[in-house]
Amino acid sequence: MEQINKISLPECCTYYNIEAGFLQQLGDHGLLQFFSYEEESYLTHDQLADLEKYIHFYYELNINMEGMEAIKHLLGRILQLQQELKQYRAQQVYAGE
Repeated sequence: MEQINKISLPECCTYYNIEAGFLQQLGDHGLLQFFSYEEESYLTHDQLADLEKYIHFYYELNINMEGMEAIKHLLGRILQLQQELKQYRAQQVYAGE
């Protein structure tokens, strides 16, 4: 099996001092993706930055799950528009305009 950098959900809860229910809600709302291996649920290390953002939004800014879904959607849309703008500018430079 390919080596995957992962952390178990109980380890996440301990390390970040958060409730297991909070992680479950993030998964239920599609904000994080968990995978199971040997009867344990895991989170990949590349999702930890997102988890830290969600912890900040939820515990420090009191933003609910629906609000975090909206923020995730809007940030994704901003990134998409930035990429489109970059492509458009590259086309304009290439076309000599």
